[in-house]
Amino acid sequence: MDDTDERFAAHLDVTGMLCPMPVLRTRRKLDDLSPGDMLLVEASDPAVVQDMPAFCSMAGHTLVMARVEGDKYLFEIRKGDADDA
Repeated sequence: MDDTDERFAAHLDVTGMLCPMPVLRTRRKLDDLSPGDMLLVEASDPAVVQDMPAFCSMAGHTLVMARVEGDKYLFEIRKGDADDA
């Protein structure tokens, strides 16, 4: 992974955290960003494979890409327009 990728307004590393913490931390980080900003989330809990897409859908964010790199799960999320998401 290239941490210098300028597409992202922020990078969140939640490796080592178990459900529900990765999603809760992701929500908190997205609250600090502006609509349209991109967030890169790096996680290790296999539950995020189901939890992160469900969270993005319910909260009005766009899951641009989800992929696996080694033992990590990476999610590229674009913050939605809803302030109350």
